[in-house]
Amino acid sequence: MSSHQHDLKRLQQQLTEFRDDRDWRQFHTPKNLTAALAIEAGELQQELLWLNDAQVEQTLLEPEKREAIADEMADVLAYLLLLSDVTGIELSAALDKKIIKNAQKYPADKCHGSSEKYHAYKNLKPKK
Repeated sequence: MSSHQHDLKRLQQQLTEFRDDRDWRQFHTPKNLTAALAIEAGELQQELLWLNDAQVEQTLLEPEKREAIADEMADVLAYLLLLSDVTGIELSAALDKKIIKNAQKYPADKCHGSSEKYHAYKNLKPKK
């Protein structure tokens, strides 16, 4: 197990202990956790809403705003780890597989520097 996998497992264990100490497992269904995850992702987005890239960079330099963003990122990760626990989907393995799928959908020699969706690359020749 890599150190990153170990860190995820440790964090997941801390979260499930926190949840179980409060008897909240009964509320942590996949449906509820995905809703909570979406809400927290929206709260993260709200921290940067309507800012241009330069303003975002400036915001990240302000300790209080940076901490608020970090808190929202932590909330997103927490709900994702709790969802992983109740579904039995191992996140490191799922991400490893997804990276391979994305590499096939977005071959570097065809899509380098482009933001097109994967279907735009199916009939393209490699970029030089």
